[in-house]
Amino acid sequence: MILAIDVGNTHTVLGLFVEGELAGHWRISTNHALTADELRVKIAALVAADGRVPSDIERLVISSVVPKLTSAYEQVSEDLTGGAPMVVGPGLKTGMPIRYDNPHEVGADRIVNGVAAYERLGGPVIIVDFGTATTLDVVDASGAYLGGAIAPGVETSAEALFAKAARLSKVDLDPPAKVIGTNTRASVQAGLILGEAVMIDGLVRRIREELGAEAPVIATGGLAPTMAPLCETISHVDVDLTLRGLWIIYERNA
Repeated sequence: MILAIDVGNTHTVLGLFVEGELAGHWRISTNHALTADELRVKIAALVAADGRVPSDIERLVISSVVPKLTSAYEQVSEDLTGGAPMVVGPGLKTGMPIRYDNPHEVGADRIVNGVAAYERLGGPVIIVDFGTATTLDVVDASGAYLGGAIAPGVETSAEALFAKAARLSKVDLDPPAKVIGTNTRASVQAGLILGEAVMIDGLVRRIREELGAEAPVIATGGLAPTMAPLCETISHVDVDLTLRGLWIIYERNA
């Protein structure tokens, strides 16, 4: 069994691959204060609850945007498997050339998503990841990562709005029935949810103009099932895209 882990700023997604198939996956809150011992106990409990034996895990493959937790998960790997994990970064073969001005600035999850999207749809392709930040990433026809755009995620925007606007109360992030909200709750939902959808469509259309191609768009991230139907340009949804990308990278380096 191979355990793939994507450590994000808000959530961490774990996936267990058995003979190349995603046999189990979990989404947990990212707690920057957790120690390696606490993480090991948490992972063992999740795997055991799925009816599997944690000691059967052969290797960990990790993408992380939280350096402190990267180190903790490296220790978890030593404890669970007796060896170092594969950590997406310099020195690990992804099979994807990076055309960013400074490749070291690109978040590991963005590269992993690009690898998975290109494997599934070819190129050019656009990936939209609805997370703490909403990211749009672009892979060209040759399979090279070009870059993209970063904007505040829906939940991040909502938290900032409620923190700064004293008279606005928190609302559920459910899609409203129409743009013209007739109460404060619906108005806030229209601005946050439908506003995000319009932003995505606008950025995708501009990206397509720059590429000179009608690149397909695949969405991932926890809010992808909610947001994708509201966006005119998104044609595919895969909430496990990052995990699949980690498996592909594992195979290329195993």
